[in-house]
Amino acid sequence: MFVLLHGLTASPEQFSDLGRTLFERGANVLIPRLPHHGYSDRLTTALGDLTVQELEGFAHDVVQQARGLGRRTIVAGFSVGGLLTAWIAQHHAVDRTVSIAPFLGINGMPHRAGPRAIRLALRLPNQFLWWDPIKRERLMPAHGYPRYPTHAVAQVYKLANALFHDAGQRAPRAREIALVLNASETTVNNRSAQRLARIWDARVPDVVEMHRLSGLPPSHDIIEPLRSPALAARVYPRLIDLIDR
Repeated sequence: MFVLLHGLTASPEQFSDLGRTLFERGANVLIPRLPHHGYSDRLTTALGDLTVQELEGFAHDVVQQARGLGRRTIVAGFSVGGLLTAWIAQHHAVDRTVSIAPFLGINGMPHRAGPRAIRLALRLPNQFLWWDPIKRERLMPAHGYPRYPTHAVAQVYKLANALFHDAGQRAPRAREIALVLNASETTVNNRSAQRLARIWDARVPDVVEMHRLSGLPPSHDIIEPLRSPALAARVYPRLIDLIDR
């Protein structure tokens, strides 16, 4: 049983090709929609209401659903979905997790600056910023939102900080954990992922795998076939090998 968790402002469609490949191998595949995502109105402001509690509840419910659909439970996610996958690894006894470019920090921002940045973002009015200020609402693919709310990013960051705290208190519960990083990452903080791996490894040696994808162009979204089909085609075989074990 495979669970695939999409990224911030995307939708389950982000994983449709990869999910179809896994399904054709004979496995059940669940690609749930993150809270406030996937609305037909691409300029909706619903995502501005996202909370840490919703994300945690969503992750917990997804694991419960998956356990009724297969003998083994393997969870993989990208970006914010990768963070949720890591959260599941910490809190649920699933068989394997694969966090792809997980949002555990912002590229260029020191880990210690995170809590202050969260407080500042939540004190300021919520702003919806364009992923691409030039293309704006014309940004593709059409199954995702072309802008993101600052408060939602702050809530995601809060969940990442809570995960670090929990990892420092107790061992992860997943049997196998893989973290997959793009060596040319432009958005999330690879050092934060490496830090989490060290924390986990200190508690349970030989459970965490670190995989670094080299030779890719500077990018964050390395899995969306509708945005960069050539890049996705290069990455998918490696990801499928890491997920389907």
